[in-house]
Amino acid sequence: MKTEIDFPPADESRIRATAWALGQLSPEEQTAFEAEMLTDPELAAYAQDMREFCGAVSREMPVAEANEKLPEDSRKLVIEAMTAAGDPAAKSKNNRRVLWNLISLGAAACLAVVIWHEATSAYSNITPGIKSKRNLSEPPKYVSGLQDDSRRNDFSTWRSGVALASSSGSPGTRFRHVAMDESRWHFQDPQLAREPMEESRSESYQALPFSKFQKVSETPLSTFSIDVDTASYANVRRFLNAGQRPPAEAVRLEELVNYFTYDEAPPQDGKPFAVKVDLTAAPWKPEHLLARIVLKGKEIAAARRPASNLVFLVDVSGSMADPNKLPLVQQSLRLLTDQLTENDRVSLVTYAGSTAVVLPSTNGQEKAKILAAIDALNSNGSTNGAGGLTLAYQQAAAHFIKDGVNRVILATDGDFNVGISSHEALLTLIQDKAKTGVFLSVLGYGTGNLKDDTMELLADKGNGNYAYIDSISEARKALVEQMSGTLVTIAKDVKIQIEFNPAVVQSWRLLGYENRLLAKEDFNDDKKDAGEIGAGHQVTALYEIVPVGVVDQNLPVVDGLKYQQVPAVTAPKVEPTPAALTGELMNVKLRYKEPAGEVSQLLEVPVQNQVLPFDQISQEVRWATAVAAFAQRLRGEATSATLTWEQIRQIARSAKGTDALGYRGEFLQLIDKAEGVCP
Repeated sequence: MKTEIDFPPADESRIRATAWALGQLSPEEQTAFEAEMLTDPELAAYAQDMREFCGAVSREMPVAEANEKLPEDSRKLVIEAMTAAGDPAAKSKNNRRVLWNLISLGAAACLAVVIWHEATSAYSNITPGIKSKRNLSEPPKYVSGLQDDSRRNDFSTWRSGVALASSSGSPGTRFRHVAMDESRWHFQDPQLAREPMEESRSESYQALPFSKFQKVSETPLSTFSIDVDTASYANVRRFLNAGQRPPAEAVRLEELVNYFTYDEAPPQDGKPFAVKVDLTAAPWKPEHLLARIVLKGKEIAAARRPASNLVFLVDVSGSMADPNKLPLVQQSLRLLTDQLTENDRVSLVTYAGSTAVVLPSTNGQEKAKILAAIDALNSNGSTNGAGGLTLAYQQAAAHFIKDGVNRVILATDGDFNVGISSHEALLTLIQDKAKTGVFLSVLGYGTGNLKDDTMELLADKGNGNYAYIDSISEARKALVEQMSGTLVTIAKDVKIQIEFNPAVVQSWRLLGYENRLLAKEDFNDDKKDAGEIGAGHQVTALYEIVPVGVVDQNLPVVDGLKYQQVPAVTAPKVEPTPAALTGELMNVKLRYKEPAGEVSQLLEVPVQNQVLPFDQISQEVRWATAVAAFAQRLRGEATSATLTWEQIRQIARSAKGTDALGYRGEFLQLIDKAEGVCP
């Protein structure tokens, strides 16, 4: 068998680019090559084109069909290459050499190598059929709730990408893939249809642990960064409208609660925001308390909005071609353009395999010129997001407005896949630019390969907010109705620290904010990054509190001692301070910086133990409670008690109010849809 093949010489950089695209580099080589791509846009574009091409071919084209599309001379060489690489004796010493050198054959050879790679691994011992795009090395995700082990195994197998559509009696017959819409799987089994679905096999979310009760005797402080992102609500809505249960990681409770506006008074004391705390009985367990902490940002009328220097940074890579991606981006930016005034300036930067300034900084009154540039956008190529951000920040710096709004608005599906397998260099760039006064907001689009975790992280580090745009209505909400909040920051690095009084509180848990938690020492550390509040924004946080004297089934129960008269469950014995004897339930402290400041200011609000019955508390508190209960049930969170969908529906109906914009009415419809996929 032939194990050595002579190939024409190939450029060393392109050989390594192909090896990178095929996953053949060692971790050290990969890190070095990705660093090189950051400084060489042409190489980065080539590498990403190769990766997208190889990936698309391996997913979509059967081996036989791919072979038929190759020219005869290339096919012969590729067959020899595959034969050599497939020989066990040759694989150890020649496999990598063959893969690297096949680049000299061009795209056709790369196609066959990827097909061969898939055929000899993913399809091994599997009946030919339609394969999921899922990486077979990944464990199945979002599989829960099935009681029958065999059915769960079948479902897990399908989820991991090895259950194929076929007419045999295999597990694959229970899941029918519809080729015309590759983001959807339709089930023949109603129970499986209610499982959390992967509408996309390559969407990614940050893992979120379920919140647990903390004993005040051990953990008296709760510290976290505020959050005004709303992306999770729109994304959850997208899943439910498609008849699918969203993955638990996509349901960020605080973002669902903060999606809605609440009728709260703005600050009257010159501070950037007002703080209010309400106490009521938790409807799912009345012996527990529910504390709602709400921050209301000062409002800025549109006519008083500061001059803006905006850079629209648009992902025009091939992955953005879908109707709910680039076309919706264009519609969104048109809406924002309509709101611009003579005090605003706009640049438009695009990135795919390469980056370009398609519209130099232009006065906001020149709407026809701006709209023409937006309308001319089209998608193609790879995704050099790092290069695009660098160029966008250069544009923002070149036209910086002192005491104005300087912001990059990134519109993407989040698939930053050139030169950034790790985010460290990119995040450093974003954080450094935020320190200069240029902030970053992120608008996420589309389905199929949504990188939610990446986009949330970029917005957090860029001192901006993250919204998911699933419709023109959502674009109008984010960019028109809440334009001042989206663009104008009134306070940055806002942190909250709650101290619970052990004389009154036995244990507590924070609802949501799982990926915003801070160490208690971070509260006074001005170098520690935290969240931002925009003009008119509201931020709500909810705590479930177990008062002293209530038997808390959520805490571990310890057997009684044989030699001491100590009850198994009791309030912690502490030495009270004079403040503990005042009857205060807790003390709320906030730290924030002015938008251009570097030294934080402290705001402190003591909270008396004054509890209103749930049916007497304001409708705003009841609405936030209904949304929080909705999120907990949708996530499958095990709490001390759980409201039924009908109880959630009743609370929401009682708190709907006037609902001028219809957002609360829409939520009531989502409750019905959630009940259908999560009984």
